[in-house]
Amino acid sequence: MNENADQQHPTEPGRPAGAPAATTGPATASSAYAAGQLARALHTSLSHAETATRDRALDRVRKWRAVLAGMADGSLTVGSRTPVAGLPAWVTPEVVRGGFATGTPAAGGPLTPYEADAARRAGIPADRAALFAHALTEQGLEELWQLLDTGRYEVSLPEEAALLTVAWLVRADDFGTAAALVTELQPFADRLRFLPRPADRPAPDASAVHRRSVGEVSGALRARGPKTAIEVQREALGVWRPFDDELLGYWLQHGEAAIPVWDTADRLGAEGVPGPGPATARPGRGGGDARVQAGALLERYHALAAAHTLCRGHRDQKSNTGIMLRALEEAAAGRRLTPRLAGLLRHAVTAVAKRGLPGSDRHSRLRAEQARQAALPAHHEIAAAVADRLAPLDQRAGTPDVDGMLAPVTEAEAAGTGLPVGTVVPPRLREVVRTALSAPPEDLVARGLVPSAEVLAELVPQLVANATAERHADPALRTLAAATYRAFRNRRSLLLLNLAHQVRVDELPWVRAVAGHGSDADTEARARAAAEAALRRLGDLAVGAFPGTLLPNPLVREMSHLARQADLSAPFTEELAADIFMGTFSPKFLTAARTAADLLEDSLYTRYYSIDCAAVRNMAVVHAADGIGRTRPATTAPAFDRLCGERAGTDTARAWSPAGNGTVIEQAQILTTHNLAVLVRHAGVAPEAGWEALAEAGFAAVCRLVARVHGHPRPLGTIKDAAYAWRQMLFFLSLCPPARQAALVQRMAAEAAGQPWHAAARLAPAIAGLRLVAGGGAFDADGTALGGLARRFQGWTTTGHWMRAAVR
Repeated sequence: MNENADQQHPTEPGRPAGAPAATTGPATASSAYAAGQLARALHTSLSHAETATRDRALDRVRKWRAVLAGMADGSLTVGSRTPVAGLPAWVTPEVVRGGFATGTPAAGGPLTPYEADAARRAGIPADRAALFAHALTEQGLEELWQLLDTGRYEVSLPEEAALLTVAWLVRADDFGTAAALVTELQPFADRLRFLPRPADRPAPDASAVHRRSVGEVSGALRARGPKTAIEVQREALGVWRPFDDELLGYWLQHGEAAIPVWDTADRLGAEGVPGPGPATARPGRGGGDARVQAGALLERYHALAAAHTLCRGHRDQKSNTGIMLRALEEAAAGRRLTPRLAGLLRHAVTAVAKRGLPGSDRHSRLRAEQARQAALPAHHEIAAAVADRLAPLDQRAGTPDVDGMLAPVTEAEAAGTGLPVGTVVPPRLREVVRTALSAPPEDLVARGLVPSAEVLAELVPQLVANATAERHADPALRTLAAATYRAFRNRRSLLLLNLAHQVRVDELPWVRAVAGHGSDADTEARARAAAEAALRRLGDLAVGAFPGTLLPNPLVREMSHLARQADLSAPFTEELAADIFMGTFSPKFLTAARTAADLLEDSLYTRYYSIDCAAVRNMAVVHAADGIGRTRPATTAPAFDRLCGERAGTDTARAWSPAGNGTVIEQAQILTTHNLAVLVRHAGVAPEAGWEALAEAGFAAVCRLVARVHGHPRPLGTIKDAAYAWRQMLFFLSLCPPARQAALVQRMAAEAAGQPWHAAARLAPAIAGLRLVAGGGAFDADGTALGGLARRFQGWTTTGHWMRAAVR
């Protein structure tokens, strides 16, 4: 599986990935993609305004330079399961965007602080070889046994579980296996980190899951700084608007002989709006008292300007405030205003006074509301207070009680933070904190905290780790196995070519060393039952919660692992990337297609897509032969390859294009139902909502996606997703009783007609095709019927999609 495949670009120079090679040799990767990524990272590192972003870009520059250097000198073989020369497949590589290895082991690099501390406490040199050797001494093993018993350790990379496994084997008196494992690890002892990180408390129970740990949420909250725009507004409302009122009040009260003064008693309306024309200057208003007041007000202005520097409007001498300030300087100095400045002042005061005069009811209400807004606590201050609440919790885990973390500010907190008592946590911060909720995944989905199947896929390794560890009878080994699995799932996928598959967790030497160790038949049976139950639970949740979405590859990977643990022959298949498709499918695709044919023969689904189920079941796989005539497991299914190409109308042996590859891949997804039939047939998945409800939900997803096509500058991706949702809807519909299918089709037709006019027009051919097949009809060979009024809805095309055409 290659989760990064959709980000890949050319393989051989001048030939796109997946295109037929000029020779019969294996496909290789070119440096064009890496060079492009390096150029982008360099540009960002030099031009971005934020220092943190530039620093991250510089780190990417380092990594992409290492990729290019390794490809140039031959130390990197991109596309291989062992991309780094001298490192076995089980070593976790440092991987950058697109699945390219940099050549650096993820568990390598400088000594971590906890390793340096371990060396200091042991009185040994601060290097990994010495730490490795010390771990095998009596003292070192005692320390590792204590970690095993308490569970107070962290494994962030799978290599960090290796020496713990050695210690467990020694304690289990399996010295031979322990010695063999040490021998396999020894060549890398000076480079790789094989020790776990000590922790303050045991690893949290993984029966519940969380999107982000408490520590991650706390870090995100504390990283929130003041928002410049918000602080500018706060300063404007809390400082400069009140000062503008003082300034306006001064000029409404005082004036020099050369300046007409407004008669506030006679010339203002009921709401404080100046009347037309200036009033007669009142004698005595420009005397010494006015000069003293002007000086005091000017001093106040300079003090405010020095303390509050975010707003700059008052510094503009052409603004109304700037003009009144210039005139104030003249008044404080006892100088008469020039005629020009007097005229500008008259205009400025009139303009400002029109917005409301200080003391009027309307103006007072406005200023009171602005003062309230300015006094509201800043979000970053509230975020810091919430982070303080989270500090006592286990930072590695989630929390089952997020509501308590979101309560209004208490009196004790107000005393320590300066926030007003009763301050409410704003919605944006509430959303961040809720991602730390630890609960069963079904609860997270119900609460809207899992918005997509991709997010669900990020959560399930926490559950799968527990199910995987059930095969071990010893509690300490179960804890270690679960931690190893969770760490392994942090491993980023490599770009793989030539039908290679990603490294699996059971290929790790320390996992292999304890596989089935010390377990009896009852334990093995319980482990298989736990894995099967977890698979069914996960399938029910994924299909039921996201009926219009393809199962993402990380989720497929977890399901496949559970199926192997449960000894189920369930051929889960990944979504392949059109730009690195090698033109052939592995045998499991044919096995999955046979499963679908058995489940769906003569169903609405197979009739809609014109699938010959008998032909699919009769296809054979090809077994390879080794050099001495013995057969090896099948590696290809050429008959299946040809069938997909024929159904797509694409000759993949002669022409290559991502769109052409996409049409072939889509046919494989149609024939296999992209894991839906496998889940139903092998895992017994039957979502609680029922197939009818899922069919309706899938169709609702189709309608939402098709509505987005209108006005979209590049709609093909959306059309493709809509076609995938349509296919899933057809699968669910086909599992409904025949009597219900007809009613559902009519209901969908009515729902489609009620969509916005552009969506209804685009859906009309697909609905006509569905009604045709549901009524016993069939499409012509080109996938249309009724003179083009009815069409089979598929996502990929090489000639321009009919749904993209303008509608009227």
